[in-house]
Amino acid sequence: MKETIEYLLKMVVSYPEQLIVNRITKDNLTILEIIVDPADMGKIIGKQGKVIKAIRTIVNAATIRDKNRTVVEIREGKKRSSSLPIINL
Repeated sequence: MKETIEYLLKMVVSYPEQLIVNRITKDNLTILEIIVDPADMGKIIGKQGKVIKAIRTIVNAATIRDKNRTVVEIREGKKRSSSLPIINL
């Protein structure tokens, strides 16, 4: 499931190299943590939350037979560094 979500989100974001999907399992709970560049947060959420809602629907449909509950969380990663050097005068 982690690979599928990662593949789908890489098609949506502007900085796919900064996309990280972590899978955390605790007791009867699985957390899929999506870490993206702050500039891509709006793209992941989508207008009125439609993109993240679709991702959560896919996850719920794929894991419906499991006894575990699956939660999808989004977090901001580090800002990408500028390619221009900083010059102090």
